[in-house]
Amino acid sequence: MKKPLPPTYFTCGLLAMALLHLLVPGPRLVHWPWRWLGVIPILDGLLLNLWADRLFKRHKTEVKPFRESTSLVVEGPFRISRNPMYLGGALIFIGAALLFGTVTPWIVVPVMAYLALAHFILPEEEDMERQFGEAYREYKKKVRRWI
Repeated sequence: MKKPLPPTYFTCGLLAMALLHLLVPGPRLVHWPWRWLGVIPILDGLLLNLWADRLFKRHKTEVKPFRESTSLVVEGPFRISRNPMYLGGALIFIGAALLFGTVTPWIVVPVMAYLALAHFILPEEEDMERQFGEAYREYKKKVRRWI
């Protein structure tokens, strides 16, 4: 059976946020018009994902997890985060939680970060270390996992 890819987790996370907001919103944390501030991290997250995706394509390496990479990308956003696409996803979740404005969607943010770490980031790091050896270990010393 194929493992679900990050977009599946991402979509489920956003749906969970919406359902929590609609069914059990809890107290309102952010009121209008301040909720519009959520657009900023959403746009930042989208741009970060697009930038990282473009770099993968430029280097002709695989963007999908669990597939063999042909190149170690260390430029652009990869200079400040080993996982800019997952960081971008986290920013989008933060922005969505701000837009909803209630407390319960915030529950999803750390849950999704944990799921990304456990299901994708740690296995990907093992694969990268196996594939690129010392070059990846040196990269890990210089660049943090998230920021």
